[in-house]
Amino acid sequence: MPQGRPERVPADGLTTRQRRHRPLLIVHTGQMKGKSTAAFGLALRAWTAGLPIGVFQFVKSAKWRVGEENAFRALGELHGRTGQGAPVAWHKMGEGWSWIQRGGDADHAADALEGWRQIQRDLAAQRYGLYVLDEFTYPMKWGWVDVDEVVATLADRPGFQHVVITGRDADPRLVAAADLVAELTKVKHPMDAGQKGQKGIEW
Repeated sequence: MPQGRPERVPADGLTTRQRRHRPLLIVHTGQMKGKSTAAFGLALRAWTAGLPIGVFQFVKSAKWRVGEENAFRALGELHGRTGQGAPVAWHKMGEGWSWIQRGGDADHAADALEGWRQIQRDLAAQRYGLYVLDEFTYPMKWGWVDVDEVVATLADRPGFQHVVITGRDADPRLVAAADLVAELTKVKHPMDAGQKGQKGIEW
């Protein structure tokens, strides 16, 4: 896209303005870190633009408060006091690091499915301007949430609602349905040199 201009203009009958203001389905996938970080950076832009933010975390611990959560809760409180930005809602689905398979998988599956049902209700109500479905590729990969149902629901969502989904191994059907797909590929990582994650970088 040289100088921010599309390489081609589709024959879809839309004006440039209509096409520009079409809500997007975005997928951040790949093996490298930074998928959620990029999604939350996008959410910051959306908050500044006045779009209500709904964050749904699918596999991170319900007890673990990451830096982004603290920041966005503070932004939600700022909006409540001053009207600046937009409302923020932060939801955690289930408990524990589900991919470690520590047991209770049926509960994790039920929690993930109920989380998806809540998203469906919110989409129908047009509750948010931007949905961050963090690590949502995993419930789909594990068969807890039906991929075809997700794709159909997102394709039929009403109004102006952006959706960004993060996580490894995005299903090809989700990739095909998305408007923007970014795949993060590792070149180097501190863990390659034996360094563990650290505060302010990983959380």
